[in-house]
Amino acid sequence: MTDTVEAGVVEAGEGGGLDLPESWREVLGEEAEKPYFAELAAFVAAERAEHQVFPPSGQEFAALEATPYEKVRVLVLGQDPYHDDGQAHGMSFSVLPGTKTPPSLRNIFKELDADLGIPAPDNGYLMHWAEQGVLLLNAVLTVRAHEANSHKAKGWEKFTDAVIKAVSAREEPVVFVLWGNYAKKKLPLIDTEKHVVVQGAHPSPLSAKLFFGSRPFSQINEALDGFGGEPIDWKVPDVKQG
Repeated sequence: MTDTVEAGVVEAGEGGGLDLPESWREVLGEEAEKPYFAELAAFVAAERAEHQVFPPSGQEFAALEATPYEKVRVLVLGQDPYHDDGQAHGMSFSVLPGTKTPPSLRNIFKELDADLGIPAPDNGYLMHWAEQGVLLLNAVLTVRAHEANSHKAKGWEKFTDAVIKAVSAREEPVVFVLWGNYAKKKLPLIDTEKHVVVQGAHPSPLSAKLFFGSRPFSQINEALDGFGGEPIDWKVPDVKQG
């Protein structure tokens, strides 16, 4: 099958293609035409044919699907998808209901409680954030099972840099959240004259002591208020009732 930019699909052999959500096609369609993107799609398809890859096929762009381009109000940048079974589903830091909350996300919830008095939920599913305009973007969108950073430098970073630049190019101001040194390196991609950048340590257990006390959630809501926008409701709904 030939590359079909209008449909937002770049097919890569029998392993399937990388399908851009509709709202992102206008701003990323040209990116999907570039040779590196076809090579990236072929690489991911080959990896899926030979190895277990996370997130599952079709969920690579779950963050873009959950938060349409015109709805982005906050961009939280992660690095690499979770690489253990049942964790990654295409949104940075988030895991599906029923999956044990990973350490970095537990620390995010601890800081959320300290910052805004919102107690940790019984799950780590962050769709409620995404639906309010929080784009939960990883820099790399796939990973081989149990091998962290195994898909770095294959083209994903070039694509997600284009996502960051596309969000920065919007007329409406956005809050960019850069946690850790890796994320902070993306600062030159952001128009800081127009947008607000919230920076801090990564919530990983390795740097959590520096992350705790940074109050990112109140900073984000204060920035949104400064834009004349509604604050994010950071309370993640519990899955269990009663």
